[in-house]
Order: sequence, then structure tokens, then C-alpha cells
Amino acid sequence: MANKISSIFDLNSRQIKSTDKAFQKIRSLKDDVEKMSYEDMQKRIKEMKAELTKMTDEIPFEKKLSLRKIDRTKPLPKEEIAIQNKLNEFLPEVFAFMDEVFFRKVGFRYHDVQLRAGIILAQGQRLVELYTGEGKTMTFQLPLVLYSLAGRGAHLVTVNDYLSRRDGEYAGHIASALGLTVGIVSSTASYKFVFDEQLKFVKGEGAAELREKMPKIQISAMDGINLVECVKRESYNCDITYGTNNEYGFDYLRDNMSWDLNNISQRELYFCIIDEADSILIDEARTPLIISGIPTDANVSKYKLFAEAVNDLVENEHYEVDHKTRRVMLTEEGIQMVENKLGVDNLWKDYSMAYHIENALKAQTMFNRDEHYLVKGGEVLIVDEFTGRILKGRRYSEGLHQAIEAKEGVEVRQESKTYATITFQNFFRLYKVLCGGSGTVMTEAEEFYKIYGLETVQVPTNRPVVRVDSPDLIYKNQNAKYKAVVAEIKERHSKGQPVLVGTTSVDKSEIISNLLDIERIPHEVLNAKYHEQEAKIIEKAGRKGAVTVATNMAGRGADIVIGGGSRGDEAYEEIKALGGLHVIGTERHESRRIDNQLRGRTGRQGEPGSSRFYVALDDQLMRILGGDMMGSLMARVGMDDDTPIELKLISKQIESAQKRIEGMNFDSRKQIVDYDDVMNQHREIFYSRRRNFLQSAEEASGKFIEQGNLVVVSSLDKQHQEQYNSKIESAQENLIKIIKALVDLEVSNFTKTQLSNNKKWNKEVVSNIVKNFTEIIPVSILAKVLNIQTSKVTEFLSEELLKDKSDKSEKYLVELADKVIDEKQKEFGKEFYYVAKAITLQTMDNIWVDHLELMKDIRDGIGLQAYAQKDPLVEYKNEAYIVFESFIQNINKDVVKQILSIQRLTPEMVNAQPTLANAVTNEDQITDVLTEDREFIADQGNDNKVLASSLVGRLESERKQNAVSGGLGQENNTRKINAKAFKQFNRNDRVTVRYSDGEVQKDVKFKKVENDLLTGKAVIVD
Repeated sequence: MANKISSIFDLNSRQIKSTDKAFQKIRSLKDDVEKMSYEDMQKRIKEMKAELTKMTDEIPFEKKLSLRKIDRTKPLPKEEIAIQNKLNEFLPEVFAFMDEVFFRKVGFRYHDVQLRAGIILAQGQRLVELYTGEGKTMTFQLPLVLYSLAGRGAHLVTVNDYLSRRDGEYAGHIASALGLTVGIVSSTASYKFVFDEQLKFVKGEGAAELREKMPKIQISAMDGINLVECVKRESYNCDITYGTNNEYGFDYLRDNMSWDLNNISQRELYFCIIDEADSILIDEARTPLIISGIPTDANVSKYKLFAEAVNDLVENEHYEVDHKTRRVMLTEEGIQMVENKLGVDNLWKDYSMAYHIENALKAQTMFNRDEHYLVKGGEVLIVDEFTGRILKGRRYSEGLHQAIEAKEGVEVRQESKTYATITFQNFFRLYKVLCGGSGTVMTEAEEFYKIYGLETVQVPTNRPVVRVDSPDLIYKNQNAKYKAVVAEIKERHSKGQPVLVGTTSVDKSEIISNLLDIERIPHEVLNAKYHEQEAKIIEKAGRKGAVTVATNMAGRGADIVIGGGSRGDEAYEEIKALGGLHVIGTERHESRRIDNQLRGRTGRQGEPGSSRFYVALDDQLMRILGGDMMGSLMARVGMDDDTPIELKLISKQIESAQKRIEGMNFDSRKQIVDYDDVMNQHREIFYSRRRNFLQSAEEASGKFIEQGNLVVVSSLDKQHQEQYNSKIESAQENLIKIIKALVDLEVSNFTKTQLSNNKKWNKEVVSNIVKNFTEIIPVSILAKVLNIQTSKVTEFLSEELLKDKSDKSEKYLVELADKVIDEKQKEFGKEFYYVAKAITLQTMDNIWVDHLELMKDIRDGIGLQAYAQKDPLVEYKNEAYIVFESFIQNINKDVVKQILSIQRLTPEMVNAQPTLANAVTNEDQITDVLTEDREFIADQGNDNKVLASSLVGRLESERKQNAVSGGLGQENNTRKINAKAFKQFNRNDRVTVRYSDGEVQKDVKFKKVENDLLTGKAVIVD
């Protein structure tokens, strides 16, 4: 009875039980689906997509713009729920198709637990915990394919570019059998999966022959045979898109910095499934995404001065270190010593100086070479504490990286200025449907719900776990611990049992490696210095006698197969008899998840395995727990260094300490989110206004986005151009209304301000109003509109305003401003919309950058409010409200002033303008879990990654890019995807193609049908 009551209240069990109906339906369809051909399945998939397209088309465009976060604790809108209900109706069929396709192409079917996990994920707003080796990569394809039918984009997020390419190509083989397209976005290039039928025509006979040699697809054999490079927009327009969290996030920011619809890559952020969800949503979410540039006046010499000032300081005399909070504080003696070295009277008089001294001290004491970073080729390279990889291109922010460079004596690079930023928390909350999973999500269930509104479900393993997890062995010091670790490795190795040794840093992995060299035990090292070979090293880690030393195993994207071959072969059975893979942890991590990920590398799919952790009382975690006191106790009872303690009580205390640290880290991350939520409100309003204006301006110039594709009206034939005439006219009218509304608002603001400050309507009030008016519209332009001399404009306006009562002044000035706009429109003709767009976006972007810097300064200093017994977050919100009001007013005022002041430029004026200032970007980052921020560093980008320093420079850049025969608003942007891929044909060659429905088109230009060829809709016939 008690068990039944417990089961009723067991949410996890209920979630699993809720999948029964759909699961039984999937299995019942097996016999019917086995008889279907791929063409039959594709036909049914098309029917499903057609039904869903009708429902999706009814949702207004504004609601599809992913610029505002989704509150997942509340139901989605009715129209979105209707679409999800329809998807759930299709779910059994789609999953049955996937099961059959996998069997035909890969050679095995979905396990029951995989199907159940897929059903849970398809409900949306869920995370599942699937044990290591249970086939997450395969499982995630189920909801991914299902949601792709909505035609709104289905994104899968992986932890690195290698996995996105590998898994994307693997998914392409499955999805293509159902007629679905797959794209891949990465930091280096974007790709599209080419159907097998098109491979010969796209990549030549060599690629087709290689594909024929691989009748059954294997994930380990994916090497890009079916991938062809394409522009990023095409990858996002595929039914399914694979990519990294970094790339999706940065593309979102870049799209909202874009000056042209053609440079916007992403469409709607609809469905997202995250692989290694805990790593991405927790570990990597401690720091926001930032796009920044380097100011030319940055001073780097100060960092060397600060590094020298703290170089000789002594711990506990000049400074104190708090290992729990990772903070370092100067003592009074330390402050005096630093002041003497710098030659200043008061270190705290200059906040900036005190801040940089703190960074220099932190770099000196808290960041260790070969543990937190490496120095290679005169450059400081960050090491990811969770994976041990070098985080290429990443830098600590807020001057910390410069402080480390100064400490190491390498070239100090300049700080950067933020152009765009967003936290991962707020980026992923933009998706309407979010889900994902990993082998270790349950320990962070509370954070997933509180931050992301995601429920977590633990899915049972396909086979029972028989791994033996031994209690921790606790030693007095590091030397004794390492000695014992090597002794156990030696013993296991002598029997032939493979051993995986996990460490928490690069230098500790090399300590183990050196000790193994002394004992002449052959081994492989997997850490940041050798991560290029990691796939091959992991592949061999389960072989007989293999010893592998790894700096963490999270997100490696590969499983260790005991024996090194396939399950059930002779090598497998031999290692199975020896006890399987043995895992040794040389230190407890502050996060239980990381320890569980290491343990999870053995005992997969019911295989035998074992694990044990070794702990020293002077480990970082034990020092937090109170290891010094325990060491004294061991000394008093006469225990020597080599005698370990093996008590479950102590192991429980260690786990308790991990929970406390996890709680502290959660509070830290939540604080970041709380502050960014304030900034996110600003970002949502600004990006919405910016995107709406860009859309209106582009449509007024004859550019439209339809079904994710850019339509440039000027490039169409006359018949099709006429179909867009009314849309263009409507867009032009709308753009003029937007501009006039801004002018009206600005005139109204300064008029009402003057009237509220002065009760009487007199010359002084009128003079002030006229002064404000001529600040936004130059008198030279007003003179032309009024047809009077420039010198008489001010006098004329004053006389006109004094003729009437005060309540009519605003109307008079608004009408006059509207006349100026009408005159500008006549003067510039069609170019007015293009120029207005450029001026407005330039102004908005510049003010936004200043706003980000101001908000950052407020954030940096708001903590001081705590000394006044005030809540810093509340004060930050109050300050942010005032600043944002001013920000919006500045945008309105400057946009109006710029638009009403524009004049036609001469060639001499254009040539006199300065060149573009490139925004510095980094395509290969974000996993810095040690600091609160990061900086972009990378090569200079192309035009769509540029923030203009000069309006005219920007205008000319875009004019050259878009102009055909000197005309504005036209495109000369041919698709680049087939320039390399379609080697057998030129774009104007004549070909004959046959479509899947049997239609044959003869003697058509290749460029007219290349997209149909790539997507598999057609094939070339002789």
C-alpha cells in the first residue's frame, strides 16, 4: 500500500507512465511501416507538413519574431498549443518511420527507453536524464524530426563544431530518407546535407564512390562526404539545423546588428533541443555572449605597473584568500605596500585603480599557469576546467586577461568595447519550445526549473547498471594520494584491465603522467595540450592494458567500448571477464555532475565496470570542508601518510560540501540572470524597434522576406515586379509615418516642456521653442522650405508662433517638420528610404553601444549600495529605469535630427570620410566558467560583422554591395553554395531535370534548378 501511495506522488514515474499510450501506438505501427517504401514515407511526411503549414501561416509575423523571452511556467498561446497537439497526433507515425529508417540505414532499432524519452521531449519544456551510452544522439533525432514538420526551424545544440558537423551529417542520412533537409552552422563554415541521389552531381564521382562503400552508416565514419558548403541563411532555412550554442547565440546578436535583411541568417527561434544540456545551460551559462571592438585609445601599460605592484606581496601578511568564494583581499599592510609602490596617497581614491589592483592580485594568486591557463607562443590561453580543452580565442574580461598577460610577461592586448551582449539564459528563453538532456541533469533540477522553466525527468536505463562504485579513499596529503593512485593503476594494468584516470586540471594530469613514466607504464594523456587527438585516444581507452589519463570527460562526444572493437567480440568478452573499464578519480570536483560524468564512462548498457575516487586532505574541496582539522585528527591518532580513511560518513560529508558549493554557484548564476533580466527588457524593446524599422525600410526599398527567403523585387521580371508595387507603396507610406511620428513626438516633448516651465506665452518662451526646433532642423533647410533667407528663419518662426495661442504652436511646428520630410523625400526620390534606414540604424546602434557601456558602469558600482543597507538589485532596477528613459529619448532626438538634416553628398564629401572601423569578433568561444564576462577576440570580420564609424563610409560600402548599374536597392549577390560544389556545370549551362512527382523540365538553366537539386526535389537526367 505504501509503495502505491508513493508511486502516485512520484512525478518522475508518472512522466514515464504517461508515455504508454503513444509508445504502444508506435510499436503497433511497426508491421505496416516495414512494408512502406521511402517514397511512401516521404509522401506522408509532405501531407503532415502541409497541414501544419496552414496552421503556422495563421500566426502573425510579429508573433514569430523571437525577440522576447518565453515564460515557460505559463501555457503557450492557443495557436501554439494547437500546433503542438497536431504534432503529438503525428508523433506515433513519425517515430515509427524513424525506427524503420534507422533499421534500414544503421542496422538496429530504437530501444524502448529511447522512444519513451523521445515522447517526453516532444511534449516540450522538458529535460531528460539518459545514462551515458544509452544513445542520446539517436534519441534526440526523434523530437527534432517531429518538430521540423512545423516548417519553422528545428535546432539541435551541441558543445563544439566537430560534434555539430559529425552529428549533423549523421542526422542528414536519416532525415533525407524522409525528404527532410539538414543544415549545419559552425564557426568556420556552414553546410548543407546533400542527398545521396545528388552526390555525384554535386561533389563528383569520387564522393559518390566513397558513399557507396558505406552501405550502413556509422556515426564514427562521418567525414563530410555528404556535406557541401553554403551560406549561413541556407543552413538555417533547412528543416533541421545543427550547431553550437555559441554560434546560435552570436548569430542572434549579429542579426540584430545587421543593416540589411540579406545579412540576417536566422529565422524564427521555434524549437531547440540541447545535447549536454547541463554543460550548456549551467556550466557555460556563467558568462554572457559578447560582441565587442577594441578602442584605439586603450592604454595597456598600466597593467604591467599593477602586476609589479603586487608581485612581492605575501599571503596572510599583505592579503588574505577566501577559497570558498574565490576572493582575495588586501590587508592594511598590503594596501600601504601597494600605495608606496604606485606612489599614491590613497588607493581607493581612484576606483579604476583599486579595481585593476584587485584584478592583478587575483591573477597573481587565484589563477595558476598550466591549471587555469597555458602560455603558448607568447599568448595566454584559457583552459576549460570542465573539459580540459584550450578555449581558443577566448579571453577573460573586465581586464582580468590583461592582468594575467602582465603577470606572465607576454604582450598585453587591449581591452574591448561592447557592441552587443546576451546571457545564455536569456537567449535560450527566446525559443518557444525548449528541451534537451544529458547523463547528469537531475542534480540541477531546481535550477533548470527556476531559471528556464524546464521540468527534468530521469529515464530508466535499457539494461540494469552493474557498475561497482567503491567508497572514497582519503589520504593525508597529495603525495600519499598520488602514490596510491599509481599503485592501483599498476596493479590493474598488470592484469590487462583498462584504466581511465580522471583529473581536474592539466598540471595534475601531467603529474600522474610523470609518475606513470617512472613506473614505465605505457599510457595516453588527454588534456588541453593534446585535445586534437582526443577521438583516437578515447577510441582506444577500453582496450586491454590501456591506461588513459584525462582532464575531465564532459562533452567528449564519444563512448568507450571495452575491448576496443564491437560488443560481443572476443576482445569484449576478455575485458568483460577482467571486470570491464576501471575509472579512478584523483580528486573530487566541486560539482557532483562532473564526478558522475567521469563515473558514467564505465558500466554502460549493462557492461561490468568499477570506479573509485582518491581524495587528499589538502585538495581544494577538502580545504573548504575543513581538511586541516581532519589532518590534525589523523596525526593525533598516529596514522601515517600512506594509510587511507575509507568511511562512508566522510564520503557523505564530501557530497554535502559539493551540494553547498553547487548552491553557491547557483546563487551566483541566478544573480547574473537577475541583473541581466533588467538589461534584457532594454534589449527586447530596442531590438524590436530596430527590427521593425529595418523591416519597414527594406520593404520600402523593395526587399521582402518570404518563407525565410529574401526577395529583391528589382531583380524580378516586370510581371512579378508589378505584383509587389502595392506592397512597396504601402511600406513607403508606413516608413514615412514612422519618421513623422518620431518628429511629432520630439516636437511635442520640447514644446510641452517649455510651456510647463513657463505659464505665460511670451517672446522668451517662443525663442526657446524656436531654438530647440532649429537644433533638430538646420535653418538652411528651413529657409529652403519656407522660401526665405537663412538669416530671417529664426525671426520668421518667432513671429508666426506669437500670432497664435500657445496651444497651436505644436501643430504649426509639426506641420512644418512634415513639410521638410516631404521635401527630403522628393529630393532623394527612392534613395530616401535607403538613406533614412542607414541614418536611423547608425544612430540607434551608436546610442545602444553607449547605453551598454553606461549600464555596465552602473552594474560595476551598484554593489556599493549594500554598505548603505540598500538592496543593490533594487537600486540597479531604479537606475536602469531612469537611464532607459533617457536612452529612448536620445534615440528619438538624434534620429530626427539626422534625418531632417541630410543633404545629398558629392563625390568629394564621400572620399573625405574615414574608413570603416571593424568590430572584433570571435567565432570559437564561450565556456569560461571562472569569470562573469568575456571578450570577443578574432580576425577582422567582413561587412556584416562591422559596426560603422562613418555613416557615409557605411552608405558607400552598402551602395557598392547592392548596386547594379548604379541603381540603389538592387542586389548583385549570387549564391555561393554551388560555386565550389557543382563542378560539372556552370550556372548558365542548360540541363534536363526530373522532379519527384514525375515532371520533367528540359533545357533549363542550371541556376534555375540548383536549389531543387540540392534539396532532393529533382535529379539531372540525360
